[in-house]
Amino acid sequence: MNTKKTIKERIEELEKRVATLEISLRSAVPTTSKPKKLSAKEFLMTKVLKTEIQKTLALAYYLERMESMKSFNVADLEIAFRSAKEKKPKNINDAVNKNIAHGLLMEAAEKKETKKAWELTSTGEKYVEEEL
Repeated sequence: MNTKKTIKERIEELEKRVATLEISLRSAVPTTSKPKKLSAKEFLMTKVLKTEIQKTLALAYYLERMESMKSFNVADLEIAFRSAKEKKPKNINDAVNKNIAHGLLMEAAEKKETKKAWELTSTGEKYVEEEL
């Protein structure tokens, strides 16, 4: 009898220790996980885009913010349109220039892969985040 009581007490003690460990493990696991990166298509779907000019600006934002590009060129924008499964504008340079005229994009200080490169202005960032 005495042996059974000892075993029962030992089991209860172990169950308490396991419960304590489980609680400490739950609190050690971070509650916020890193959000999964959106694809170019998913990002465009979060915006209301009516024109090719707006799509070009949104993809420029995507390249800078989601793909961590300091600047981008025509080739980068073409790849972004293709990965978003969107028809690219007939003249991407024209779409970029119209965004430049509205103060949403600007020419980058340095060329990228020997091609003219651009970057978002702070006005362009704000416009994509709040207006589109």
